[in-house]
Amino acid sequence: MQYVATFFAGAFLCNCIPHLSCGLRGELFPTPFAKPHGVGDSSPTVNFLWGLANLVAGALLHAAYPPTVGFNLGSAMFLAGFVILGLYLSRHFGAVRRNKNSQ
Repeated sequence: MQYVATFFAGAFLCNCIPHLSCGLRGELFPTPFAKPHGVGDSSPTVNFLWGLANLVAGALLHAAYPPTVGFNLGSAMFLAGFVILGLYLSRHFGAVRRNKNSQ
């Protein structure tokens, strides 16, 4: 259970970055609450709140199941969650932006 929680802590903390950033800059950005989900844009306020929810979830998981710093499975799972979600989201939102720009 600890490694699953550590993986998702990394994923939630990775996901909070673009939403908090766009929300604080006053920019529109897709969220799960937009129509269509993950493609349509949400307001900066919704992005800020979604980013904050991800930050809290990631921080709570990280506090409850802290990985030991160093070369170990816990740290690897945290990094894997961060990297896997980051790679997926960069490809997904890159495609979303390309599609919006071509219309």
